[in-house]
Amino acid sequence: MSRAALLVLADGRFPAGGHAHSGGAEAAVKAGRVTGAASLEDFCRGRLHTAGRVAAALAAAAVLGVDPVELDAAADARTPSPALRTAARKLGRQLTRAARATWPSDELDALAREFPKGAHQPVVLGLTARAAGLGAVDAAYCAAYESVSGPASATVRLLSLDPFEATGVLARLAPELDRVADRAVEDARCVVDEGADALPAASAPLLEIGAEVHAGWGVRLFAS
Repeated sequence: MSRAALLVLADGRFPAGGHAHSGGAEAAVKAGRVTGAASLEDFCRGRLHTAGRVAAALAAAAVLGVDPVELDAAADARTPSPALRTAARKLGRQLTRAARATWPSDELDALAREFPKGAHQPVVLGLTARAAGLGAVDAAYCAAYESVSGPASATVRLLSLDPFEATGVLARLAPELDRVADRAVEDARCVVDEGADALPAASAPLLEIGAEVHAGWGVRLFAS
C-alpha cells in the first residue's frame, strides 16, 4: 500500500473537479448561515457528520468490494435533492476520468461503461482508492476530508475569509474527522455482511433545500 497515493488522491490539485463546487457553502453564505470562521465551523461540522459520514461509508464499502451498482443506488436513495444527485454524478464522472488516467483499472473501466453520465462521487472515490492500492480507511478519510475542505476553501472566496482562519477550522475538526472515518469503516464492514441497507442515512435537510435554491440562481460562483 502506497501512502503517497493517498496524498495524490487527497490533494486539492488532483483534477477531479471539486474546485468548482462549494458543498452547499455558497447557498449557506447567501442565506446568512455562514458569515465567518465560527459559523463556517458549525456548517462544516454538520456536513461532516451527515453527508460526510454517508460519503465516507460509501467510499469505504467500495474499497471492500461491495457492488458499485448497489452502492450507487444506495447513494441515490440517500440524496433527496435532484440538484445534489446531479452534482454528485458530475463529480463522479470527472473523478472517473482523472482516476482512469492515473491508476488504470478494469473496475474503473467497467464503472465508466455502466455509468456514462457518472456514478456518485463517493462510489467512484472508493474504486479509485482500491485501484491505487489504498484501504477502506484511506477512502473514508478522503471522503470525510472532502466534505469539509471544499466548503472551507469556497468560503475563503465567497467571504474573503482569511485562509488562516479557514485552515484553523479544518484543524479543529480533525479529531471529529478521525471518528467519522473510523465509524465509516465499521459501517462499510456491516455492508459487506448485511447489504447496502446497513449504510448510514444521516440527513441534512438544509443542505438539500439549499441545493435546490442554489440550482435556480441565474448567477453563481460555484456549480453547487
